[in-house]
Amino acid sequence: MGIIEAVPAAQGNVPERPFIINDFSMVVATANGTGSQTSNSALLRAFFKMGIPVNGKNIFPSNIQGLPTWYHIRVSKDGYVARRHTSEILVAFNEVTFHEDIRNLPAGGMCLYNADFRNPPDEREDITYYSIPVNQFVRATGMRGKQRDYVANMVYVGAMAYLLDIPLAEIEAALDYLFNGRRKLIDVNMEVVNAAYEWSTQNIVKNDPYGVEPMDKTNGQIMMTGNEAAALGSVFGGVTFVAWYPITPSTSVVDGLNDYLPRFRRDPETGEKTYAVVQAEDELAAIGMILGAGWAGARAMTATSGPGISLMAEFAGLGYFIELPAVIWNIQRVGPSTGLPTRTGQGDVIFTYYLGHGDTKNVILFPSSLKECFEFGTTSFNLAEQLQTPVFVLSDLDLGMNNWMSEPFEYPTEPINRGKVLTAEQVTKGFGRYKDVDGDGIPFRTLPGNENPLGAWFARGTGHNASAVYSERPEDWVENTDRLARKFDTARHLVPGPVVETHEGAKIGIIAYGTTCYAIDEARDRLAANGLATDFMRLRALPVNDSVKDFVANHDRVYVIELNRDGQMHNILQTEMPAMATKLVSLAHLDGMPLTARWVVEAIEAAES
Repeated sequence: MGIIEAVPAAQGNVPERPFIINDFSMVVATANGTGSQTSNSALLRAFFKMGIPVNGKNIFPSNIQGLPTWYHIRVSKDGYVARRHTSEILVAFNEVTFHEDIRNLPAGGMCLYNADFRNPPDEREDITYYSIPVNQFVRATGMRGKQRDYVANMVYVGAMAYLLDIPLAEIEAALDYLFNGRRKLIDVNMEVVNAAYEWSTQNIVKNDPYGVEPMDKTNGQIMMTGNEAAALGSVFGGVTFVAWYPITPSTSVVDGLNDYLPRFRRDPETGEKTYAVVQAEDELAAIGMILGAGWAGARAMTATSGPGISLMAEFAGLGYFIELPAVIWNIQRVGPSTGLPTRTGQGDVIFTYYLGHGDTKNVILFPSSLKECFEFGTTSFNLAEQLQTPVFVLSDLDLGMNNWMSEPFEYPTEPINRGKVLTAEQVTKGFGRYKDVDGDGIPFRTLPGNENPLGAWFARGTGHNASAVYSERPEDWVENTDRLARKFDTARHLVPGPVVETHEGAKIGIIAYGTTCYAIDEARDRLAANGLATDFMRLRALPVNDSVKDFVANHDRVYVIELNRDGQMHNILQTEMPAMATKLVSLAHLDGMPLTARWVVEAIEAAES
């Protein structure tokens, strides 16, 4: 494709170098299914490889093709990665949302839009407009059908490379990564990028303050999604069996496993697979399969979201009382059905904590970063086998499906912890499947294949005695449930402890978990600048231990911030610490979007006024 003939640039004085460098938020508005993921990822990776801290958030409908989708890119020289409340730069390539997107731009913002739209943009004198004739570039490629949509998005990549001063070499390197070195695809897309860039240099007079320049803050770091990190961590954690049923936003966890397992989990002599991944008929079947695999001694897992957790309730409760290890990754979303419910949230905490029938409480891990997604791949399996119970890992859509920066992961050095598993020789010395020998509530177990016939046992629900014999005697019931409560107290000291950040003289505390921490980190800096010092405790697991009680006791007020309507963690903490319940203040917010620092600052300052 040749360079499109340019028309003379508009007359005017070309401004000096932009003065807002590496500190802005950009939103790209396109339609679902038009291939914008590649173009947006190219911009994101270009910023990242320029050494600039950056984060990308895809706000999309889990629905039919063609509905609006927005991609938010946060560029921050200071390293902030939370979503900004507003975006100063808009790429408007969806005519359906064109006018609404422009109305959302703050004063001083910049808008690049498709000049082929039939209706002109809203007249606003407080923002800068640029237009580019997309169809000219698409026609020049000679492409047809879906490919036209895909290359159309590369037009804004080229234009933004000019407007923000992104080196074209960085764009090409990003496309090389995204297309796995497939030169034909790289060349076709770069041809459009180069043409749009050249056209922009000759037809657009830059009249806005935004730009980028290289830094060195991401050197040596990696970028991937939380679901990919969870999959890789699970492989290193020893997973050998996976059963699942597709559901947004958890499907890419298993996609990642299907990518990594063939590479890392084969018999070195025969080349045969040493793992199995099974797509079940539904989520109920999936958890039944992994519990069966856990009973047989495999490290087994599934991945789902809230609606899938609902279907897993019966088997989860059975697994709790039978005491079988299994790992369930719940990539949380807002609710059931499609569309808005598949946005990000933290609404499954109470439901998962008490999931089951009868008196059940489950161990939950809360990763907040790529590193923890990777590490919890091992931690979750170790805990499941040590405690002989299903362990839930509650991530969310924001962490799971979006791209984040991270230091490279460290290879696990600790040996796999299988917990209390008896050998044939040890069984000879005495074995009662549900006996509390050590006083920690955790019994000993045997695995199928144990050569000692005395090691056999029936996997029963609640109705059994300490020797796994069927029983309806009330005293056996009480003994069993009391022991399970002791085991849960033991779990308080085995799960990952909270991370605490203090500020000298702070009387106010904040408790949160998961990805809300990034908005809170930024908000704490702003609050401190406004004269309000805060301490922060990030929970990494339930059940909580005494350090949480100590944190609450040492502060006048503790705000519990979370992405749900009802303050679910706040309710749990009040239940676990009734003597200090009045110190805990719920700040819960749910709109389907990742939390912003502005909301945190305004919520705390309003509560403190």
